[in-house]
Amino acid sequence: MQIVGAMRTDPGLVREANEDAVAWITPQDQAAAKGSLAIVADGMGGHAAGEIASAIAVEVIQRVYYDLKAPVPKVLETAFTTANRAILAYAEQHPECRGMGTTCTALAFHDGRAWLGHIGDSRAYLLRNGQIRQLSEDQTLVAQLVSEGAITPEEAASSPVQNVILQALGAKAQIEPIIGSDGLALEPGDVLILCSDGVFNMVDEPTIADVAGRLPPQEACDALIEAALAAGGHDNASLGIFAVQADAQAKKPMEPTTRRINLPIEQRR
Repeated sequence: MQIVGAMRTDPGLVREANEDAVAWITPQDQAAAKGSLAIVADGMGGHAAGEIASAIAVEVIQRVYYDLKAPVPKVLETAFTTANRAILAYAEQHPECRGMGTTCTALAFHDGRAWLGHIGDSRAYLLRNGQIRQLSEDQTLVAQLVSEGAITPEEAASSPVQNVILQALGAKAQIEPIIGSDGLALEPGDVLILCSDGVFNMVDEPTIADVAGRLPPQEACDALIEAALAAGGHDNASLGIFAVQADAQAKKPMEPTTRRINLPIEQRR
């Protein structure tokens, strides 16, 4: 099987800056044995600090993933904790950035499986046989209240604490990312989706499923970002769509639509 994927990020119609960062890495050298890696990070902190936090997360996670030799769950766990330390260290050295952080959701495609690494409220979905299923767990106050039975899902949609995130990279020294211990066995025809809340808060899951299942990844990314903008574009919107194909069906992977961010020298290898 091969993965054909694409990504797109957009600042939206309200915010001046884009604090999201995305990456879709498909190495062709010796690192190819580790498979491909997709990441969506939604920064927070304002004054460009969120942009720095999400950029650090993407850079550190992909570097650790391809450098460290260990089982995939251990590699992802180490990558997330290393990114957390890097963000905290940068904020300590730059007082104007203190309080910055980022959500982060990653999918590692390796040996016919998809492995999840996740913190915060960006999401990963699996679309299989026309049915969409959320793979990640929202680490938010409203999600916790719903799971405890304190409020209903309908009440959660309009809750005044809807934007309270319980876990994020850079928020504190000890974090609790969700790392899948068992990879998801992939099947030809599967579509995996990564997105920030600027997409899933603007576009409902049936629409995401319909578009992602009907269009090639790049066209689907474009269509869903445009749908988020048409619905108001209240937030930065980031999206990745990855189609699983049998080798005979696979075409050359599409180039992702991403943006380069020059990190400070102390964050580079």
